[in-house]
Amino acid sequence: MEHDTNSQDYIRLRATAKDAPLEPGVYIWRDVDGQIIYVGKARVLRHRLNSYFSGEKDVKTRTLLKRARSIETIIVGNEYEALLLENTLIKQHTPKYNINLKDGKSYPVVRVTNEDFPRVFRTRRIVEDGSRYYGPFPNVPAVDAMLELVEALFPLRKCRTMRKRVAPCMYFHIGRCAAPCCGKISKEEYATHVERVKQLLAGETESLVGDLGRQMAEAAAALRFERAAQLRNAIQAIRDLSATNSVVDFDPDSRDYIAWASEGVLTTFTVFSMRGGKMTGRELYRARSAASELESLESFLAAYYSADRLPPPRIYLAPVDFSGLEEAGAAGTAGAAAADPLAGIRLWFEKELGQTPALLRADERRHEAVLAMAHQNAREDLGKRLKERGAGPALEELAAILSLGSRPDRIEGFDIAQLDGKHTTASLVSFKDGLPDKKNYRHFNIRTVEGRIDDFGAMREAVSRRYGRLIADGGELPDLVLIDGGIGQVNAARGVLDALGLDLDVVGLAKRDEELWLPGATEPIRVSRNSEALKVLQFIRDETHRFATGRNQRLRSKDLALEGLESVEGVGPARAAVLLKEFGSLEAIAAAAAEDIAARCGLSASLSSAVRAAAATALADRAAEAARLSPAAPKRASSVRRTEYRSRRGSAPAASAADLAAEALADYGPDGDGDGEGK
Repeated sequence: MEHDTNSQDYIRLRATAKDAPLEPGVYIWRDVDGQIIYVGKARVLRHRLNSYFSGEKDVKTRTLLKRARSIETIIVGNEYEALLLENTLIKQHTPKYNINLKDGKSYPVVRVTNEDFPRVFRTRRIVEDGSRYYGPFPNVPAVDAMLELVEALFPLRKCRTMRKRVAPCMYFHIGRCAAPCCGKISKEEYATHVERVKQLLAGETESLVGDLGRQMAEAAAALRFERAAQLRNAIQAIRDLSATNSVVDFDPDSRDYIAWASEGVLTTFTVFSMRGGKMTGRELYRARSAASELESLESFLAAYYSADRLPPPRIYLAPVDFSGLEEAGAAGTAGAAAADPLAGIRLWFEKELGQTPALLRADERRHEAVLAMAHQNAREDLGKRLKERGAGPALEELAAILSLGSRPDRIEGFDIAQLDGKHTTASLVSFKDGLPDKKNYRHFNIRTVEGRIDDFGAMREAVSRRYGRLIADGGELPDLVLIDGGIGQVNAARGVLDALGLDLDVVGLAKRDEELWLPGATEPIRVSRNSEALKVLQFIRDETHRFATGRNQRLRSKDLALEGLESVEGVGPARAAVLLKEFGSLEAIAAAAAEDIAARCGLSASLSSAVRAAAATALADRAAEAARLSPAAPKRASSVRRTEYRSRRGSAPAASAADLAAEALADYGPDGDGDGEGK
């Protein structure tokens, strides 16, 4: 029954496994008729699915590979959710190759009875009598440990049926029951205990875990190790059972969760259906549309629901971009719709299907979790679609927008990073067919503008060094050069290319308004924010910025470390370098004992203590600088300037494009072409 590894079915299945998400989830095998023949769960879907195609295969695996024609994956939040969803799908579909592996049991839940003085206990049976249920919990030992903790912390009744008693039972005397049967606790006081238990079972455990942690530390300090171990186990049980569960709850109302992911004209919608408190499946729908997000959603809802598939009472939707509609409403053309952007689809449900489902945003954590999971599944499928299609259409659109002679299959992008004229660096990233070609990434330590803020001069040097080297080596030239900046940076690059005799197309992307600038232009080219061509350029621009800023920050960090150590009297550049080489970082120096610093670097005790203090101060300065440069900071005194040119009076004149081009062609130092990715 050996499967033909050269068959198209086997090759397709293996390719699906290789591209599976690196996330926890459930995978579904289907046969030639589309029937589910096996459901499995995985901590990492890609790793689990790849295991079916490697090594020796047992009879079950060989049979599965022979019968299967497709694999689907459903991403969930964690392994716990994967286990619950697997259990639900197996019971729903009874797949052929799961039958002998799974029993018919349900996972246990914790029940809080609907009584004046409720009881809390573990069960596998759901009784519709108003009781509250928490779970289900696949980890039975952890449930038992949690209930032991509840019993120790909260004096709730243990008897199945509570009868009036004159004298309390043994549990009252050992502090495990408050004896409501004897009237020794009021209904209100008892309800307070029950509410705390409900919070614990619902995952609101932060304060309790903190208290238990302190008790554990105190027990260990008092050498009461058995008690400390009990508390440790209780904390672990709480953490094990506090994992969020988005695939099973005890809300009986039917409801759908709809989220989507878009890129250009491609959109993937995901629908998760909850029926009877369980997730019964996930559906993916692929669409192509140039409409707005709201219009695309309305079209999908009208296509998905019909007389044969009526909507459930509640439909939870991911957040929708209403910006375009609000503009229309402000103009007076859609006043009523602006008040309720979904009024049109609500009316469609009522007129066409005779239904009035509630279209809702997530108002609870559990609903937010399911929508987030749906969005993640949609995003994963959209990534597959983009990979299958490639960047060809976007590059063809870009060629048309810029009036290029051919499609720009290879694009190289430049960015400049510096801080007040110090540590000026340039990054070069190279993309082939819309994908990063990291072996051709380069860094340039800019030498001609050190101490001055001159982005134009820095751009001239980077461009001249890059393409001077390619000319000298006979390397592959790009079809398009992308500059992160406006007309000034673009003209600077164009001047260098002209001096080198290169007829390469150049375009700038100005971040402020996402406008495109061509050399010598007086007006920018403005394209739709939904343009796939623009998204390709934005991706490349953002990658150049990441690459440039990372290098610049590393240089600043090293500079700060040396300056911090050299601030100590008796520590010069040589000794500071020895300290950094010996310990590797400021963090290690600050954490080391003064005696260790003295022994390893030959310093006196007093000097070692001063060095350690200076390292700690330098780390604090670094943290303050990082906060100042953070994008979340409301205002930055100085920042990594990339798109605007600012000159300082008294600066030395910048090298001309011709001078830089001649230098690039004539001479290369040891780092003439910069550092590649990862160096």
